[in-house]
Amino acid sequence: MAKKLRTRKHKVVLARSRGGDAGITVVLALLGVFMFIPMYYVVIQSLKPLDELWMFPPRFYVSNPTFKNFKDLFTLMSGNLVPFSRYIFNTVFTSVAGTFGSLFLSSLAAYAFAKIKFPGGKGMFKLVRTSLMFHQTVTAITSFILMSALGIVDTYWAIIVPAWSSTLGLYLMKQFMESSVTDAVLESARLDGASELRTFWTIAMPMVKPAWLTLIIFSFKDLWNAGASIYIHSEQLKSLNYAIGQITAGGIKRAGASAAATVVMMIVPISVFVISQSNIIETMGSSGMKD
Repeated sequence: MAKKLRTRKHKVVLARSRGGDAGITVVLALLGVFMFIPMYYVVIQSLKPLDELWMFPPRFYVSNPTFKNFKDLFTLMSGNLVPFSRYIFNTVFTSVAGTFGSLFLSSLAAYAFAKIKFPGGKGMFKLVRTSLMFHQTVTAITSFILMSALGIVDTYWAIIVPAWSSTLGLYLMKQFMESSVTDAVLESARLDGASELRTFWTIAMPMVKPAWLTLIIFSFKDLWNAGASIYIHSEQLKSLNYAIGQITAGGIKRAGASAAATVVMMIVPISVFVISQSNIIETMGSSGMKD
């Protein structure tokens, strides 16, 4: 007698026992709690008065919650020569411009490497792969010399241009395009008269939605959390992370403001991830395509 397949919402699911499903759910729930604890602790710390901040052993709850730490943080920020709103604008502008520029250029280059054959393409991609081994600290001097020659030191471009040239984003997009975008679909579009740019924009990009959503999260996170930069000297061009770091470096008396600053800095990246993660999971599950 043939074994009856398990279905859920009219779809066949993996042939696991219900006990196996329950075990996996419990393990994933425990991992979720374990990952949530650090974020919860940071938020709790930001609501503690100074006397509770230094209690030992540390508590995972607050007896007398207060928003004084946030008030102290913004009081300290407003005392700067540069307005607090300027630091926010600098960080938001460079993060958004750097992220979308990186996505656009990485996607174009990845499409060319993955789906267009041209002389020297394999050799050039090997250089891209090799560049992944070098941290930006190693290339800092070379980058500074190049930016000085271009005249973009101490401008927004000094933060945005390096983000545009991210080889990690290019590598991610290229690998995903090779596996998810079929040559048959692209050839059909070309036979219908679509230009290469239109084929890229209307066919290839929707099919690699998981990749570019992931690239947006990684790129935005790195730019948002960027601190002091050797390419930026003017105070009015520096980032919010740098400004908060300078203020909260005042020692024990600013521990509460430092905890509040940590919460402020992590709210935006977490929000971006929460908004995008459902789309990533959905498209990961439905992006498979066969010839």
